[in-house]
Amino acid sequence: MSVGETPITIVGNLAADPELRYTNGGDAIARFSVASTPRSYDKATGQWRDGTAMFLRCTAWRDLANHVAESLTKGMRVVVTGRLRQHNWQTDQGENRSMLALEVDDIGPSLRFATAKVDRVQRNGAAHGPAADAWSTAAPAPAGAATGAGNEPPF
Repeated sequence: MSVGETPITIVGNLAADPELRYTNGGDAIARFSVASTPRSYDKATGQWRDGTAMFLRCTAWRDLANHVAESLTKGMRVVVTGRLRQHNWQTDQGENRSMLALEVDDIGPSLRFATAKVDRVQRNGAAHGPAADAWSTAAPAPAGAATGAGNEPPF
């Protein structure tokens, strides 16, 4: 992330299915909107009240764009992290306009009110199995096995 960028995390629902397109250079781009609506509890009525919904336009690129388009659909509750970008333009009538959008770094389904099954995507030519996983942990050492120098714990 560059200096001066504004990181943000939002939770909301997809307003429509993600739109997947490709640039002239062949890069995938997925565009979608996330609706985030604040709720507050009204003690007087004993009911929840919805505030004003905020719709934030989001853009995901390359592999992430393909994964978004394949995995997420309208109405799903998602957690999105990324960087805010301001877009400025001028209309045909000469009026200046601007909008904030989110360039997505990561996204996933919210598991607060749902469950999800994750299918890991294999990278180009990557070996299959846990040995290929950089984040996998080694099998625990058998009981009584040497742990290295001194009396260090076996981790």
